[in-house]
Amino acid sequence: MYEMRRRDFITLLSSSAVAWPLGAVAQSPPKRPLVAYLGASTQTFSAGIVGPFMQGMRELGYVEGNNFDIVYRYSEGYQDKLPTLAQELVQLKPNVIVASAMISAVAAKNATSTIPIVSPGLADAVRLGLIASEARPGGNVTGLEPYVAGLPAKQMELAREIVPRAIRVGLLTDVKDQKVIPQIHELEVAGRALEVTVVAADASRPEEIDGALQTLANEHVEVVIVLQTSMLVSESQRIATLALAKKLPTVYGYREHVVAGGLISYGVDLRWTFHRSAYFVDKILHGATPSDLPVEFPTKMWLAANFKTARALGITVPQTLLVRADEVIE
Repeated sequence: MYEMRRRDFITLLSSSAVAWPLGAVAQSPPKRPLVAYLGASTQTFSAGIVGPFMQGMRELGYVEGNNFDIVYRYSEGYQDKLPTLAQELVQLKPNVIVASAMISAVAAKNATSTIPIVSPGLADAVRLGLIASEARPGGNVTGLEPYVAGLPAKQMELAREIVPRAIRVGLLTDVKDQKVIPQIHELEVAGRALEVTVVAADASRPEEIDGALQTLANEHVEVVIVLQTSMLVSESQRIATLALAKKLPTVYGYREHVVAGGLISYGVDLRWTFHRSAYFVDKILHGATPSDLPVEFPTKMWLAANFKTARALGITVPQTLLVRADEVIE
């Protein structure tokens, strides 16, 4: 009798185990949200801007490896690598892709129309088909747009402020980055208004920078404006070193160039845009869709100057400029 009951109990237990849901037997922990980062610059340079993004995530309660995970891909300044890197990230099925710049946002958008994309560096996003409008993006892309109309003209004025009698102004461009064309147009218009000759030299790959700067030096430009692109800012150290060696004063749109040894910059603080992008990621991880998150614009420009570089070039930074500066590097 006892043996019969024992066999019946074992049979019942075995059949029940088959019928019970797997989770009732051994429940696995929930999968953490995955954030994918697609960088259009070098990994070394990106540390200075990814840091503010991660700080923003921490302020919103996210701890990497605890309640979210993040994976990275970097183009190392070579734009043609971005489509393949974007496809790699899409295959990982992340909850959201952070595309560092407009060119990486385009690559991500071409790779997926469903995974949310947040970019701290959108530019000309409506014309490029990334969004329907800034107020109502309408698709899977949103973020911040730091390329403010009128900013290149201010940089031209700044070039004339630090080299007052300059009549030849050089542009270091990267025309493979689509946001460069409007910048060139604005600078040419501003140059005509100031009666200066504008000379452009292009570098679309890191190894082309030296040759482009040498071209500008050969053209006897008196000051160079370095346009705002992911590749050029990621090569800020190289540009600063080469420009100083060629005795070329330089004006930039990003403070990172000045920190690396460039002369002066006026533009959006990338630290702010990357920090703010964490807000968009948080909203999406809590169920919001990019289509309903309006694109944001910066409210303040950042003026930085490098005194050490000015002294090396024999340039006296005007007092009127110093009192306006947000950051002076000695």
